[in-house]
Amino acid sequence: MTKDEETILIERIGTMKKVRKAVIPVAGLGTRFLPATKSMPKEMLPVVDKPVVQYAVDEALEAGIEHIVFVTGRNKAVIEDYFDLHPELVGTLEQAGKVEQIKSLESLLPAPGATSFTRQQAPHGLGHAVWCARDIVGDEPFALLLPDMVSFGKRGCLAEIMDLYEQTSGNVIAVEQCDPNETNKYGIVGKGPEVGTGFEVTAMVEKPAPAKAPSNYYINGRYILQPEIFQLLGTQKRGAGGEIQLTDAMVRLAASQAFFARPFQGRMFDCGSKEGFIQANVAFALKRADIRGSVLDAIREMVAEQDHVVAA
Repeated sequence: MTKDEETILIERIGTMKKVRKAVIPVAGLGTRFLPATKSMPKEMLPVVDKPVVQYAVDEALEAGIEHIVFVTGRNKAVIEDYFDLHPELVGTLEQAGKVEQIKSLESLLPAPGATSFTRQQAPHGLGHAVWCARDIVGDEPFALLLPDMVSFGKRGCLAEIMDLYEQTSGNVIAVEQCDPNETNKYGIVGKGPEVGTGFEVTAMVEKPAPAKAPSNYYINGRYILQPEIFQLLGTQKRGAGGEIQLTDAMVRLAASQAFFARPFQGRMFDCGSKEGFIQANVAFALKRADIRGSVLDAIREMVAEQDHVVAA
């Protein structure tokens, strides 16, 4: 790093604002999980014994987030109820003497006034969902967590990119590496000079062909964005799928603000897909001391049976 670059970095850090709020969009229809999601939000599907959305909230709190903004839609009231008191359930558990379960439920409750819920009346895309949170977030940087993407590692993904934000300020995104032949499935970033625990982003391209991809680093659903993104989203033209795309507004923002990326040291499971959802359940089950043994035995037995069928 040159002295000029060091000076710019020091100036950025000197003007850095604390990231206090996180936006979690939960308005999606979950059509890939029909019929299960006909009457149940996809964000409430359980990974072992916690709904998908709880993992995103836990990750945000671990990273120091003080206030969470949920962008909801129709038939999502159960999410708001989930993050509220349930006196009848607590009363039933008390009568049964299930003290540990009561403590577990209480530990999941957000602090009073630490959550907000706003509506995205129509499915106009991720960019539009983020824009719906503009008045609650206000003029400050914020984190964005896509709840379908469940973080699995020693530390949460948001905590890792928060480290890079504190080193650089600006906009920060989490990335992972994909098969170079599958870049057409992801939003891909260009890798620039290394900075702190990450690198500078030189390009953002949505689903490029392998021959045209600037790297094999893909955006994995965790962001720290500056508030100027809201103004751009408010004027953003519809893009892929006829929706307002967050990536399109990020590309516009990158013309005037720096973007940095941090490769996630763990693994992100895409619970918006059936394969990723099942993989997440297996991974988190094997992490649990109370059920690991029986789950592992069952997996081994099923694999052996499948091998026997294939061999026959």
